[in-house]
Amino acid sequence: MSTETLDLGTVGCWTKRHLLGLEDLSAEEITLVLDKAEVFRKALDAGQRRFPLLGGKTCVNLFFEDSTRTRTSFGLAARRLGADMVDFSAATSSLSKGETVIDTAKNLQAMKIDVAIVRHRTPGTPHLLAQNLHCSVINAGDGAHEHPTQGLLDILTIRQRCGRVAGLTVALVGDIFHSRTARSNIWGLKKLGAHVIVCGPSTLVSPRWQELGVEVSYDLDAILPRVDVLNLLRIQFERQATRPFPSVREYVLLYAMDGRRLAQTKKDILILAPGPINRGVEVTPEVADGPHSAILDQVTNGVAVRMAVLWLLTQATRTG
Repeated sequence: MSTETLDLGTVGCWTKRHLLGLEDLSAEEITLVLDKAEVFRKALDAGQRRFPLLGGKTCVNLFFEDSTRTRTSFGLAARRLGADMVDFSAATSSLSKGETVIDTAKNLQAMKIDVAIVRHRTPGTPHLLAQNLHCSVINAGDGAHEHPTQGLLDILTIRQRCGRVAGLTVALVGDIFHSRTARSNIWGLKKLGAHVIVCGPSTLVSPRWQELGVEVSYDLDAILPRVDVLNLLRIQFERQATRPFPSVREYVLLYAMDGRRLAQTKKDILILAPGPINRGVEVTPEVADGPHSAILDQVTNGVAVRMAVLWLLTQATRTG
């Protein structure tokens, strides 16, 4: 598939300069991103690696937390679209000298960047930068708040594998309390018509999640027979001041997805995990690497989704 035959169409309903969360998007806007990502995914699968659509644009990975998939995925997405990509390292920056995050970002903007891709441990940081910068800002994960492109790539994978989102029952299992991925998935899935269940230990799954219109469960075995998609979230030990359950062994007994539990599910169950995964904790190797797993497909879709987001934001900036 050549660039000439890459039919992206128009930006449609898209008018936003920033992508800060799926809470802010309509069902129509979410669907638009997924549709554009499908076009890029098909082109990538056909062997195309260069799409000269963002020539002359400069993107910066402004990451204040560690990342493998998201940082690399955004880098590949930008370069494959023909943009220049700069990777910012907080550890070697002037932040260590007392410079604020806003001043750091404004100095990078002064170098004529077009997109700042921001990951920070403090919720709301990308929103704050969007209020202070003229360039586009993409939230690549802000604390436990949102991770919109992860939510989009999860939903794209569901749509590809299941053929739809509306009417499906999707269970998010694990560390819901600390998961920005869970929040983005909830907003996106609900807007597209899925029934969402959040499941895990009571210390990590508050009954208040019901206020977002989701079902709350503490018994994974009880919900397995009626679930179409399982999204297994990592236990984020690094964010926990105290252990939320007596032992890892107990968590595994109650919530790990293994062969025994897989036998209780629908025959066409779809297994997702945003990564990184703790093998043997949230999921066993036989399930993670088995035929129901789309974990690596999610990673591939991550590049396509981020290409779609970058293209839409820069198009909106150009025409706005």
